[in-house]
Amino acid sequence: MPTNGVKVLSALADPTRRAVFEALPQGPRSVSELAATVGVTSSAVSQHLRVLREARLVMVQPEGNRRLYSLDPRGLADARDYLEQFWPSAIAAYSAAISSARADLADL
Repeated sequence: MPTNGVKVLSALADPTRRAVFEALPQGPRSVSELAATVGVTSSAVSQHLRVLREARLVMVQPEGNRRLYSLDPRGLADARDYLEQFWPSAIAAYSAAISSARADLADL
């Protein structure tokens, strides 16, 4: 079963969905504001927001007859936690590459 970190990465893999997500750090926005910013229909934005909500990347707050969407820090934390599991092996590989490069230079 995939972790939510994987769901986050999958959700952000779509360029339009990522553009919707990247439009939210400036503050809460309505579907129509996001549609105008991203350049797609409100219907398309709503579909992308559903996927982003399922990945816990955005949250919705009703305000009058509008629904305002903003970033949900839980999804970003999930992505960070998922990626951090690879950090020790990435550092080890980097260290091995540096050691190899130093050895190659010493042989010159």
